[in-house]
Amino acid sequence: MDRYLENSLDISLMDLLEIMQAKVLGSTYYFGIQTLKFPIDFWIYQEILFETRPDVVIEIGNYKGGSTLAIAHILDNLNHGKIIAIDIDHSNISEVVIKHPRINLLTLNASSAFDRVKNLINQDDNVLIIDDSSHTFENTLDLLRKYSSLIKNGNYFIVEDGICHHGLDVGPNPGPFEAIEQFARENPDFEIDRTKEKFLITWNPKGFLRRK
Repeated sequence: MDRYLENSLDISLMDLLEIMQAKVLGSTYYFGIQTLKFPIDFWIYQEILFETRPDVVIEIGNYKGGSTLAIAHILDNLNHGKIIAIDIDHSNISEVVIKHPRINLLTLNASSAFDRVKNLINQDDNVLIIDDSSHTFENTLDLLRKYSSLIKNGNYFIVEDGICHHGLDVGPNPGPFEAIEQFARENPDFEIDRTKEKFLITWNPKGFLRRK
């Protein structure tokens, strides 16, 4: 039987998350580009982009570039900002993403490339960071420790997929959720902004980190 709202009111939240995960992985697109992004979270991203008006968005982990292009379109409408899109493999990136003037693709390891990325940013730039890379505990914590220095007061470091083993039985364990908690213990100047989880369902529990 096909699932629709009216015949699914009795399913568990866990079953709902698994249905959503299958759709995110298999049939979610932006401008025709397959995009591994939970749409409700991306609604929150556009709210943050409007609120903070970043000069630079650093997106670590780009896949085919769907979310990269979506961010670029929002920046087009704001008439402000650029994107540094970092991934170890850009072979699947759509041509329309490559050609967008606000997008700078860096095919590098984000951790080892930190100094190069930092040199692309002006000292006074407001920066928003989105980490959608390997999701291992070690890599996530490493990127938080390095790249958080670029975040100014009131701006965000978003860590994706804390849902790994905190909603869905997928991905590294420990993973992003545990790395976020470790980073927050080490850095009291950052707060976990749970107001950004206002729709309850999120792929990024505890993942919206704001410098106080």
